[in-house]
Amino acid sequence: MGEENSKRKSSYTKDTIISEELSKEDVALVDILFMHVLQDGYNIPPQYHDVKDFFSQLIRSCLKLHSIHPGKISCILSVKPAILNAYRTLHGGAIGAVAERVSIACARTVVGKDKELFLGELRMSYLSAAPCNAEVVIDGSIIRSGRNITVVAVDFRLKDSRKLVYTSNATFYHMPVASL
Repeated sequence: MGEENSKRKSSYTKDTIISEELSKEDVALVDILFMHVLQDGYNIPPQYHDVKDFFSQLIRSCLKLHSIHPGKISCILSVKPAILNAYRTLHGGAIGAVAERVSIACARTVVGKDKELFLGELRMSYLSAAPCNAEVVIDGSIIRSGRNITVVAVDFRLKDSRKLVYTSNATFYHMPVASL
């Protein structure tokens, strides 16, 4: 009984296909990484259990508006354990979600309510990492806004050092709001 409990669980099953070209060490490394992600990835804070669209609420709980001006927006992101990856740094998906939200908010400072925004492209550059409990200053600014298109740049910098850790560009297409 104690021997069974001491055995390490694995992320793969008997049906998992493992290439013969991979060494046992490489397979073990991937297995350890997946186990860490699976174990930590399901530690969703209790207030988000059974909540529709909990991910958006989780992101909103970490993001606070600092300033807003026409064509510019600034926010502070608190890097909480719920939005970390296996390396205990800010998860890339969370970065993308924040970049999208900040870009939309920034675009809305110059694009009228009579236009619907369609996100046509979101480009991310992951330059470094934001560790757990860090605060990240996020600055969004309009690069170009015209009749049919708005392009937004977003920079993510560590608050303490001002080190640039991520950048993003978003392209929005303007569409007339459909009337029913």
